[in-house]
Amino acid sequence: MAGTRRSTPPPTFLDANRLWVDSRLRYEFGLRIEGSRLARLGALGGSCVEIGTGRRGLGARVAVTRFGATDVRAFDVHAASVERARRRCADLGDRVRFEVGDATALPVDDGSVDLVVSFHALHHVDDWRAAVREAGRVLRPGGLFALTEMTSRVVDAPWLRAVSRHPADRFDVRQLVTALRDAGLQVDPSRLRTGAGDRWVQIVAPRSR
Repeated sequence: MAGTRRSTPPPTFLDANRLWVDSRLRYEFGLRIEGSRLARLGALGGSCVEIGTGRRGLGARVAVTRFGATDVRAFDVHAASVERARRRCADLGDRVRFEVGDATALPVDDGSVDLVVSFHALHHVDDWRAAVREAGRVLRPGGLFALTEMTSRVVDAPWLRAVSRHPADRFDVRQLVTALRDAGLQVDPSRLRTGAGDRWVQIVAPRSR
């Protein structure tokens, strides 16, 4: 049942997160499928923050090529990921700046950007609710948080936990929507898509004016 919580997550025997997160297949799916669907849900903005660059800078590239972004600050807590993403997105020029930064404490002014993008980053953040609040904080009124995510229905599946380490307190669709609204973001059903039995969710949520 959605929303059911385990007292402890299933064990991880081999953490192969990096193999999937930075895989070419994952990148192409995000670029061609998830990015296009977020654009159809209305993701758009000139100034942008990306949460979680990975080693390919997926969200930054989608923001520029699909969402019309001209000034992107892309953050990741891992310096190696930032450096690799910077090299792989060199063709985007000065439209994108890659920086080491924490999604729960972004070095970005209040109400200063048009768009925040997150491609499967939230479920890796220990305090994911704090990351949602930060997205709401840095967005200008009417700015958009565009995200694509896996929910606890797949993150907590024993088969995935066995090969992929994640923090214990993950979210289902209802909990994610609640956190977005608590952060001052509007969630309209017309701009929310789920799939695979609520295991996958995409949302474009504007900050309340």
